[in-house]
Amino acid sequence: QVHIVESGGGLVQAGGSLRLSCAASGSTFNDIGWYRQAPGKQRELVASISSSLGTTTYADSVKGRFTISRDNAKNTVTVYLQMNVLKLEDTGVYSCRAGEAGALRLGYWGQGTQVTVSS
Repeated sequence: QVHIVESGGGLVQAGGSLRLSCAASGSTFNDIGWYRQAPGKQRELVASISSSLGTTTYADSVKGRFTISRDNAKNTVTVYLQMNVLKLEDTGVYSCRAGEAGALRLGYWGQGTQVTVSS
């Protein structure tokens, strides 16, 4: 059974940092991405990581501030999103999606974690 569980969200002041974690188990996940949905906006892909390609991608709005990384344990893949120099516009629900190589858009979703950046 697939389990995707996010953690690490919370309230932080602008300029601060948070680290999100996504624990994915129950299948082989090559591609994992962090998505963000801000109030009144469409969900967007913030960062992704591919173990098969050894690559990472970032939305322009977070380049240089966010870093995605992964830890491949025996039965669980954990993907981290280190978020630095947080801005008010980074506020939103952050969700993790895990999928097979090249098929992130068909992957499994976690329940999401709220990140709120205050002034």
